[in-house]
Amino acid sequence: MDRLDAMRLFVRIVDLASFTKAADELQLPRASVSLALQQLEVRLGVRLLNRTTRHVSPTLDGQAYYLRCQQILQDVGEAEDLFRSAQLKPRGKLRVDMQGNQAQRFVLPYLGDFHARYPDVELEIGLGDRFVDLVREGVDCVLRSGEPKDSSMVGRRVAQLRQVTCASRDYLARRGTPRTLEEFSTHQAVNYIGSSGRVLPFDFIVDGEAHSLTLPGPVTVSSASAYGACCLAGLGFMQAPRYNFEKELASGELVEVFADWQPAPMPVYVLYPHARQLSSRVRVFVDWLAERMAAAG
Repeated sequence: MDRLDAMRLFVRIVDLASFTKAADELQLPRASVSLALQQLEVRLGVRLLNRTTRHVSPTLDGQAYYLRCQQILQDVGEAEDLFRSAQLKPRGKLRVDMQGNQAQRFVLPYLGDFHARYPDVELEIGLGDRFVDLVREGVDCVLRSGEPKDSSMVGRRVAQLRQVTCASRDYLARRGTPRTLEEFSTHQAVNYIGSSGRVLPFDFIVDGEAHSLTLPGPVTVSSASAYGACCLAGLGFMQAPRYNFEKELASGELVEVFADWQPAPMPVYVLYPHARQLSSRVRVFVDWLAERMAAAG
């Protein structure tokens, strides 16, 4: 095993915290992985990993070497991509994750176009609202709403989604329609837990000034589909991207309030790890996604 291969192996062992998982992912015998790591430690003259029967973690020297390996492998990958023939078509598996409603609206109906352009790229798409650890789960990129807060991720903004503050017709018939933020503060909400693990507040821009409020409510959810369903069931206000509820707003099932005080548009980003080589597969998918969402918006 040459030095670059040994570096790649070491990085995956640290990422996955497991010899076995790294061996499975790289399709190598477990014994070969252990031997390669021993040889690497002998060549460097330091112990790189702390090993127990259930866990693997880097030593201080191992953590320093891990960070250098990440940078070296990224530089090598970028250099190879830079000089690779422009005629070489992207190919191979691309694992992506995105929120289900956004996928249904902006991505899934148009995948035939992506496949026609890049027939050798095999997409594996995960749908959901949960936090995804890209490195440990081997995911190449994710589509996420909101400003990125993880500095280990590279982000490209691909959309700005208009938001709406609304409640069901039945809820407003029972509780009345608020005309001021003071009145709004006496109402209840369907609360939504974001990726930070905290309930997201309601945001408004009034005369150029930002206001943020949190309301009590009978239910808190972490799924976009559940958020809309609970609001339609009359459990309180929600603030969400407008595209997802155009039909209900048009029919009157949902009623918008504070139309003149709309919050700032919700940004949507494609995120991928700093330390991961931006392969041609990822690059063409991100470019296509940005094109697709711009057209839909």
